[in-house]
Amino acid sequence: MDKNEQLISILLSKKIITAAKAEEINKAPLTNKGDLDAFLISQKIVTGEQLAEIRATIYGMAYYNLTNEEVPEQVVRFLPEEIAKTYNVICFGRENNVLKIGLTEPNMKGMEAVNFLATDEKLQVQYFLISVASWQKIFKQYQKIEQEISSALEIKAKEEGEELVTVNTEKEELSTEDINSAPISRIVSVIIRHAVEARASDIHIEPFAKESRVRYRIDGILHTSLTLPKSIHNAIIARIKVLGKLKLDETRIPQDGRIRLIVSKREIDFRVSTLPLASSEKVVMRILDVSKGAPGLEELGFNKLALSRINDGIKKTSGIFLVTGPTGSGKTTTLYAMLNILNQEGVNISTLEDPIEYEMKGVNQSQVRPKIGFSFANGLRSLLRQDPNIIMVGEIRDEETADLSINASLTGHLVLSTLHTNDALGAVFRLLDMKVERFLLSSTLKTIVAQRLARRLCENCKQETTLAPDVIESLVADLKDAPFNIVQAELPKLTDVNKLLDSHKIFKAVGCPRCEMTGYSSRVAISEVIEINEKLRQIIDEGKVSLDINTVKQTEDFLSIKQDGIIKILQGKTTIEEVLRVIES
Repeated sequence: MDKNEQLISILLSKKIITAAKAEEINKAPLTNKGDLDAFLISQKIVTGEQLAEIRATIYGMAYYNLTNEEVPEQVVRFLPEEIAKTYNVICFGRENNVLKIGLTEPNMKGMEAVNFLATDEKLQVQYFLISVASWQKIFKQYQKIEQEISSALEIKAKEEGEELVTVNTEKEELSTEDINSAPISRIVSVIIRHAVEARASDIHIEPFAKESRVRYRIDGILHTSLTLPKSIHNAIIARIKVLGKLKLDETRIPQDGRIRLIVSKREIDFRVSTLPLASSEKVVMRILDVSKGAPGLEELGFNKLALSRINDGIKKTSGIFLVTGPTGSGKTTTLYAMLNILNQEGVNISTLEDPIEYEMKGVNQSQVRPKIGFSFANGLRSLLRQDPNIIMVGEIRDEETADLSINASLTGHLVLSTLHTNDALGAVFRLLDMKVERFLLSSTLKTIVAQRLARRLCENCKQETTLAPDVIESLVADLKDAPFNIVQAELPKLTDVNKLLDSHKIFKAVGCPRCEMTGYSSRVAISEVIEINEKLRQIIDEGKVSLDINTVKQTEDFLSIKQDGIIKILQGKTTIEEVLRVIES
């Protein structure tokens, strides 16, 4: 029995998977252990730590969890960085004459290298199997951003007036040597790499009177990462312009560009935007991980009612399906999750996007370019000549796009798109404002999803907390207004809304090394979904009855964004502060 078979056998014996699931795993096109590990984690069958612990049993090794450990730098640096990187090995403990060494998998060459260094200092070695996440966390201590930037700045200072080394922008691709050929290049490289490792969605590089500030947007919140001397701000902006193939001598007007780099063995797209300010230029870089697939609807955090209505909505062969919310609320990600379900052999799916955030095999994806006349409206006209079954329009921004989307849905196409409105019902009024005829809107609009993204509590450090009596009363009052059967489907232990806290706990964010001391890790969707049923269709068409949320509640079960947020709080997924923050935004 090989190691993979042993792993599946242990998962079966621990009842982590069923026999049917084991058969499905065995049939999956996996070529090596790494593929199986990645598959099990991506399917959320096990966590990285559970997997490492089981692998340790198989290899006959001790297991160690380092995700909450703070390891002194002098201990980590017992091993040279090259050895740690080459063999995925880390030194995390040193007691008297005994070293504690973590390996992500047994590696004879790595162990030989460690043994050689230990023997030289007359030390004994204890080996432990650790997870990849544990290794990555400790390995970061070799590459602290402040140290790397300081080193590059020292080199720059010694150059005393040497001009910035630029790269020939005529090249199709930039080599690693080009990117790291000068101190300024190294600073830019470090800023980019640390942003990717920190799961940032955007990098902001901003000039001030005496310094230049670098901020990362992580889980929707901007965090200051470091400050740099003002004297090198323009050189950094110039370096980014070179990478994005922008005009170096144009500082009076905004410019947009694109960079594609390999960072940490992943292909990453960066959308670069420059903005002239009073004294210098600001740069914002949107990070798009093209190697990462779109998440599933369940993974995004939709409740059972929302999932049911979304799945019903995308089964329709024609009509308009809208996702609404402010900028950064995850609308496009939700559309991708739906496209993943719809992406079948017998269906032609075409998209118009700005930008393309995930590349999907089997989907015809187009990037709009308004500067050359390729807008959403013009692109939509062209797509209708491409024999599509399903069309995804990144956003309905104007009357022309709205009109074309309506006409496309009337002629037998399912149109998926987004709108910027605060709630689901607001989409109806927004389209009416765009001069869409009532009778056309009522006959084509099928489903509307409104959503926000709340930061998800870090499972490693969240702590139970208590709320003030008036806050608890407010939560109870909000949930009382929701259909009890819908609430109970999400909170099975709930028997009486008035006694919420008898069966559920409230948690607060604390902060630990695993979540970079924020108390949160990743995000969860809170949403409301309206299905345009026959009664609502008639109300929209006639326009005689006031269309408000009470009207919707009279025609179908309805759970508001706030009510869904309260459910997520009681499920221990987020905090009341987060829900209020994203709703108010």
